[in-house]
Amino acid sequence: MISGKQMMEVDTKTMGLVNVEDDRLVKIPSGLFGFEEYTEFALVDSEYEPLVWLQSLQEKSLAFLLIDPFIITDDYEADIADSELGRIGITDPADVSVMTIVTVPGDGSPVTANFQGPLVFNKKNHLCMQAVLDGSRWTTKHNIIEALKKKEKK
Repeated sequence: MISGKQMMEVDTKTMGLVNVEDDRLVKIPSGLFGFEEYTEFALVDSEYEPLVWLQSLQEKSLAFLLIDPFIITDDYEADIADSELGRIGITDPADVSVMTIVTVPGDGSPVTANFQGPLVFNKKNHLCMQAVLDGSRWTTKHNIIEALKKKEKK
């Protein structure tokens, strides 16, 4: 990761060429599950805030829509072992940022977020990993709209 506010031109899946500040470039050393060979990404603001694109720098057609799970629900917890977090250099909880992958089905079924496989970002060194949470509290298909409606009622 180059320090400073340099810009990089990124060819995206949905918006063509965009300029991305170098502090929005991330490396996922182990890749994402099912996409292990892709390790270089950029965080690109989506046209639909608060969603963000995780755009592969190696394959233009590979991009994932992300959302902060705490926007969807106040009680989200991602209990990840310190040894796992150490793989991306996290020693201080303040350096952690968590996002979840969003699925927008083409068949009109609910828009969901993968709460069981969150992405954990180290805000200091721009490394990221995908974790797998134990237990059955969170699913890979957490209904976003339903959860937001529940949150509004509180």
